[in-house]
Amino acid sequence: MEHVLAEHRSPAPASPPTSPRPGRRLAALAAGLLVAVPAVVTGCRLLGADAVTPVPQALSFLPWLTVPAGLAALLASAARRRALAGFAVLVLAVTAWFTLPYGPDTTTARGPVVERLRVLTANVEFGQATEALTEALGRERPQLVYVSECDRACVRALTAALAGSHPHRAVVDGEGSTGSVILSAYPLTPRPPIPAAMGMPGAGARIGGRDVELRLAHPLPPIPRQVDLWKRELARVAEFAAAHRDGAPVLLAGDFNASQDHAAFRAVLDAGRLHDAARLGGAARTPTWPRELPLPPYVQIDHVLVSDDFRVRDVRFLDLAGSDHRAVLTELDLHAGR
Repeated sequence: MEHVLAEHRSPAPASPPTSPRPGRRLAALAAGLLVAVPAVVTGCRLLGADAVTPVPQALSFLPWLTVPAGLAALLASAARRRALAGFAVLVLAVTAWFTLPYGPDTTTARGPVVERLRVLTANVEFGQATEALTEALGRERPQLVYVSECDRACVRALTAALAGSHPHRAVVDGEGSTGSVILSAYPLTPRPPIPAAMGMPGAGARIGGRDVELRLAHPLPPIPRQVDLWKRELARVAEFAAAHRDGAPVLLAGDFNASQDHAAFRAVLDAGRLHDAARLGGAARTPTWPRELPLPPYVQIDHVLVSDDFRVRDVRFLDLAGSDHRAVLTELDLHAGR
């Protein structure tokens, strides 16, 4: 009897703790890996820091980082990791917020329209797209043309083809990617180029009775080991913009090798109170580069920036055979001012 009572009173053996299913562990691991890159890149975007390689390069993909962030949120939820799922949702929300266009959607232009003009900017990739650009100019007839990576042969060809319509030009002479030119239907006054490894020519033009500052931007790309140079050259572009913040109208265009997600590019906009014509024309995220990969272009790095003296009527993007960039064609109204 005592043996039976003792046996009856003895506690039942504790069951071993259950461990998460292998599938859930793998899902949680995958979620953590997927959310890591969006978290770092979006964090730098939040802090306004282009940081160091690979952040400047990854910032070019920022809108696409919503995909891994969203997948991370789903996997973390499936793994029943609430903290991880909440973090992934937060990263997804912040990343999605930053895909919105940067800056106001209109300018404060005042007074009557004194000139209606077209501005085209194109990177012809070492002159290879010169012929395609010439054909496009014949069709579109812009009054101002900004051409990056226009070598000596490119300048000669464009000058000959456009002698009647664009007799005025500002050139930084060079081969390969270092040459650039601004072609104009309006008379030009020489201006010093912005110092850079690749050509960034400048000029003044009398348009609609107003003096307009023209500059072509083409800073170095933010490839590894030259990110500091890229930042330095964009800072010089921002210095130009700041110097003309409250002065004459400004048309600053070219291949900026930067998107709205790069702090160095946003500094150019903010320094000169400038506006991206694509943003004003409702095409802020239309990609312009690269065109020569199996995948379609994924980032907008070619821009036409305008001061508050302009309003944008239309923006279009042109494919040029031979170039890895799409050209940007903008129709503008220049106003008389206050």
